[in-house]
Amino acid sequence: MIEISLLSGELVFTALWLLCRGILWLRRKKIVWKREAVLLLMFVNLAVLIRFVFYPFFTVNGHVRPLIINLSSIQPLRINLIPFVLILDYDNKREAAINIIGNTCMFIPTGIILPILYKRLDCFWKVLLAGAGLSFVIEMMQLLFPESVSDIDDLILNTAGVAIGYGIYKLVRRKA
Repeated sequence: MIEISLLSGELVFTALWLLCRGILWLRRKKIVWKREAVLLLMFVNLAVLIRFVFYPFFTVNGHVRPLIINLSSIQPLRINLIPFVLILDYDNKREAAINIIGNTCMFIPTGIILPILYKRLDCFWKVLLAGAGLSFVIEMMQLLFPESVSDIDDLILNTAGVAIGYGIYKLVRRKA
């Protein structure tokens, strides 16, 4: 069994990010600071996604509960492939609203940042597909953790957030 604290998880993510950026800087022999600023936004976006997806709000003694990976006791995969079955399966309406709003809003920055960062993502459908792909990877990664559920509703809500973000990007771009 492996336990990964929030701090350790974010430090590993940061170290991997800096290593990749450093390798690319060395290969290109230059740093384009404007692009690095947008990449920093994507880094922060991904760090926030890691925080809220893999380290839920539950606390132990006032601290965020660590991530637990237990490969020795493989459990049945917890996957919901039927849309909108579990979306309102909460103890109260407040928790359901937090789930819906949180899963949507978490991906709005992704819909804004992707078309700025990558010129090839020049239309709604490409950004939507890239955002859905990111959400899908996150849902599949959750299969490693016994307390997580991979849910089609999360994929739908995350993708809706990307669409909203892209709409905001286009609105701002049109006004500028």
